[in-house]
Amino acid sequence: MDESEIPPPAKRVFPLLYVSTGDASIDRLAFFHVLERLKTQKRTGWVDNKIPNAESISDHMYRMAVLAMCTSDSALDVSKCVMMAVVHDLAEAQVGDITPREGISKQEKQRLEAEAMHNFVHDMLHGSPAALRIEALWNEYEKGETGEAKFVKDLDRLEMALQAREYEMAHALDLQPFFDSSLPHLRHPEVKRWGENLAQTRSRSR
Repeated sequence: MDESEIPPPAKRVFPLLYVSTGDASIDRLAFFHVLERLKTQKRTGWVDNKIPNAESISDHMYRMAVLAMCTSDSALDVSKCVMMAVVHDLAEAQVGDITPREGISKQEKQRLEAEAMHNFVHDMLHGSPAALRIEALWNEYEKGETGEAKFVKDLDRLEMALQAREYEMAHALDLQPFFDSSLPHLRHPEVKRWGENLAQTRSRSR
């Protein structure tokens, strides 16, 4: 589907932020339950393109985590990469998968996501060591300065391209914009090679 044919999205409504009860056990359990939203919320780009049974946010993060385990780059902290992949879209449990088409500025998106993470880490998980580890991983990914953060960002792009190709094959679609916005931007040599492999197999089968 051409992007011009996609109707403008409805104005996004955000759930209310969680209010701590003061009881760490109850608040932690509330966090465990809010994670379900990642399993049920569909990725916006696929929904906009009317993909049947579109992947969820957690579907996307899970494959990224396994992709991280497949690297041969000994300079990377692979365990950190896997954890970073699992938490990098955690804020979307509160704010959803916001896309540029929704008219929300990059700055406002960052504010909303940071607010959500603060709510999770401090109001739900009471600033525990585990919560602070999650927060540190998320912040590191957002800053995009370390080798691990840059690698995981490339996995984010590659995973989208992989999913686009699978939807093309399953539904006889042309999802070229998803490839244009992902594969040319890969920088890590190994991930770039994986992207080239994907592009080559896609070209041969078209």
